[in-house]
Amino acid sequence: MDRDARLKRLRFRAWHRGTKEADLLVGGFFDAHASGWNDEQIGWFEALMEEQDVDIMAWAIGTARVPERWQGEMMEALKRLNYIPIAR
Repeated sequence: MDRDARLKRLRFRAWHRGTKEADLLVGGFFDAHASGWNDEQIGWFEALMEEQDVDIMAWAIGTARVPERWQGEMMEALKRLNYIPIAR
């Protein structure tokens, strides 16, 4: 699958997680960062999409320890949470 098709598929999966909170966290992260991802980072995100939303959210907000396989630059960016739109 070419890069554009992978990203299009991932964007759909990121924004259709099952809850609005997960959509904003995962979809917002995708929209903010995906355009600059290399193939390895796309692969990381594809694998992350197989995890449960409650786990991803807990890792992002710091209520659960991030498993070693997910630790690194991408998870640190996910944990910043500066990409979630907040109505004011």
